[in-house]
Amino acid sequence: MLAALVTVLRVVFFFALYFVICMFVVVLALQDWPVGAQMALAFGGPVLLVSVQERRRRKRRRMRELLQAAQDQSLTENARVRTVNPPPLPVGTTAQNMQGHAELQARREAAQASQAVEGTGPRTLEGEPTSEARRARLERIEELKQAQSERNLERFTQQGDDLGRVQEDRPRPAPPRQGWVPHGQRVDLAGRDIDGMVYVGTPLRLGGDGYYTKSRPFIDPALPVAPVGSDKDGRQMPYWPSYSEISPVCRATYLDWLADGRRDASYNPGYMFLYFYGLERRFFMDQAPEEEKREILEEVRRLASVYAHNGSAQRYLGEFIQIAQIAVRDPAASEPVFDFHGWELPFGVKAAIGTKIAQGVPLGWDWTLSWLICHPEHPMRTASKRCAEEFRALFRLRFEERFPEGLKVTKPRKTLDARYQAASQEFHADLSPRFDGKPLPDISGVRKPVEIAQEIADEVTEALERFSRYLGRNPEGRGSLEAHALLPPELRELFPSKQLEELRAWASERVAAGGIVPAVEMIARLEDKRPDKLTKAQLTGAADTLARIGFGLAPDPRFALRAPKIDEPLVIFALEAPVENLEDLSAAYRLALLELALGAVVVLADGVVSEPERQALLARIARADQISEPERLQLKANMEWHLAVPPDIALLRRKLKEAGPDMQSALRAALVAAAHADGLIQPEEVVQIEKLYRALGLDPGLVYSDIHAGDDVPVRVRPASAGAPGEPISDQASAPRRALDPALIAAIRSDTARVSSVLGEIFGAPGEEQEEASQPEPAASGGKEPVIKGLDPAASELVLEIINCTHLTEEAFDAACKRHGLMPAGALEAINEWAFETHDEALLDAYDGYDVSPQIAAAVRGQFAKEEENVDA
Repeated sequence: MLAALVTVLRVVFFFALYFVICMFVVVLALQDWPVGAQMALAFGGPVLLVSVQERRRRKRRRMRELLQAAQDQSLTENARVRTVNPPPLPVGTTAQNMQGHAELQARREAAQASQAVEGTGPRTLEGEPTSEARRARLERIEELKQAQSERNLERFTQQGDDLGRVQEDRPRPAPPRQGWVPHGQRVDLAGRDIDGMVYVGTPLRLGGDGYYTKSRPFIDPALPVAPVGSDKDGRQMPYWPSYSEISPVCRATYLDWLADGRRDASYNPGYMFLYFYGLERRFFMDQAPEEEKREILEEVRRLASVYAHNGSAQRYLGEFIQIAQIAVRDPAASEPVFDFHGWELPFGVKAAIGTKIAQGVPLGWDWTLSWLICHPEHPMRTASKRCAEEFRALFRLRFEERFPEGLKVTKPRKTLDARYQAASQEFHADLSPRFDGKPLPDISGVRKPVEIAQEIADEVTEALERFSRYLGRNPEGRGSLEAHALLPPELRELFPSKQLEELRAWASERVAAGGIVPAVEMIARLEDKRPDKLTKAQLTGAADTLARIGFGLAPDPRFALRAPKIDEPLVIFALEAPVENLEDLSAAYRLALLELALGAVVVLADGVVSEPERQALLARIARADQISEPERLQLKANMEWHLAVPPDIALLRRKLKEAGPDMQSALRAALVAAAHADGLIQPEEVVQIEKLYRALGLDPGLVYSDIHAGDDVPVRVRPASAGAPGEPISDQASAPRRALDPALIAAIRSDTARVSSVLGEIFGAPGEEQEEASQPEPAASGGKEPVIKGLDPAASELVLEIINCTHLTEEAFDAACKRHGLMPAGALEAINEWAFETHDEALLDAYDGYDVSPQIAAAVRGQFAKEEENVDA
């Protein structure tokens, strides 16, 4: 109650005082103000001043209460300790002041003893002791003083010795001090033992922009600290923290981080920056010894590794490290920088390259690449970061191939002059490095060397593009078989692979055994697992992998008429040398590959591949012009595959539609040569040739004239060789050349027609007469049969069903054919023949099932939509 009354009186008194002061100000200096403004100042000013004064008073009172509570708690703990143990000697107690402590303790105990003696001697009637008693009492007191003094001196001496030994075994934290605490000196702050490298004491006052502030890194022991640091996430930390401004909880958290060794990255980076502010101030602002500067540099490097995933930390700490290395002449200053996250060319790179230019030394690949990586106007592409080691290795090879003596750079006129802006924003340091007493040249505006480095980097990036994309899909795939095969040839010896050597040995064994390998085994060898189905990506990757170690794969899905199925074989063959770009094949190779496929169709028409027929196909490959030897090897391997896996007629037709007049002539010759290969033309071969002629857009009647013309030219089946020694040569005249029998040709024609008719009945494909015939009429039942011109009703229904799909598995296609009463093989042949004749491409493309052509499907759906509109109308 009394305190409240005092507060009221104080407020009234100061209000009146301030009112009088404000009235004097108004009367003397503000008479030209409006009356309203004068009254506002006279009455509002005192209220504002009193409120500010009372708020500051309450704040000071709270601070005193907190300090008093802390002192009371400390006194309570000390008292509790003194009740159990004798009071310890103060820190720093020596033998010189032990006597004083002993005498003080002796006087206290003598006084207690005198009080005890006074209560026991004889007294007079008035209550005073007699003279004899007084004399005895004084003698007794002196004896007690002497004895107690000797005992205390002995006890304190022994206690001092024990304390000295304890202090020698375990150094106690030093009391708080003012200024920098170096590494190795411990300081006790709010009950936490800190191992130096911090500023302690009242913070310095800093000026700037018309106001003053306190230095951020100074740890002021007078400020309150919470008992527990519970703000590791830094929710209460400002962007530029200052120890004097952060909350007590943040101070406790910061001191906990310091006491724990400054190595816990789970703490908010703001605490690390508050510590770093002190390190950079000590390094640049104080006259610290050289050795201490090196300690600070190592500490900042350690902090950069602790907070390696924080971009802001890497930027500020990296800038300090770059400049500090030069200041202390650290060996790392002469090492290039390959990992940079800043926004401008680092000062360390400028100084290092400037020094080399000042010395007249050409730049090597490392500093040229470092210049490019750190340049803000030349961002690096993904491959340089995703496969950094391989990128640097290949850059070195390409650079040294282009500049074997190094890259010479003309000395720029501008000199290097930089300023270090402190992360705390409290100071800046001007830097002007020199060489032989002269300023270093500044490379900031030099362009030509960076452009040259960019050209080389682009070449390297292109060479590593496949490897980089693979690592993007398989981050853990570095060193795998496929990844190593995708490396450029120059790097394979620098980055060896045990798996690749095992694959090369396996491929050599399979080639020696004939080269036929099941597709499943090939993919399982590369991917370490058995695939459920084959994809184009798998086969393409297998072909590229084998080509880069000197082996080829047939068929290559990029050029084959169709891709192999999972239950079909592949052919592995040896190349003359590793091939890096399998896509670089000539047009002559593509034509020869088509001729081989056509020849295989004719050769396999009778179901038997004779040796003369095989030799005829090989001879065709040998006579092929404008193809390279690696392409010739690939043609032989593809021939073996076509003979093992017959080509798809429907897909052949699509290729044949693209043939021009010149290609048609070559294909006709190839077909006829394949038919004459074994010296016997079978009816089945004639049938196949007629179909292929029809697909080429030629008159099937030309087959017989071409066969007749081809028969006039002898076909070399095998080279002549000497007979067995000792065998007589027959004198019989050689048999006359066989002439074509018109009756035999007529029989072949008859057989051909009969075979075509049978195939039409089996596969549901219309013959030539049916194609020319008019459209079948709808059923008489009155229902509308959805018949497509060129197809029978069942095939039409099947087409209308499958055009609503984009892909069909073989099982789904077989089930659809069964629903419409068709055989799958015949239906596929009939539908694709109709599609080629109507739309110049196949409706169903066989690849791991059947892909439905979206163009044909859309055209058929549109056609039937119009027909339905007409019927409804």
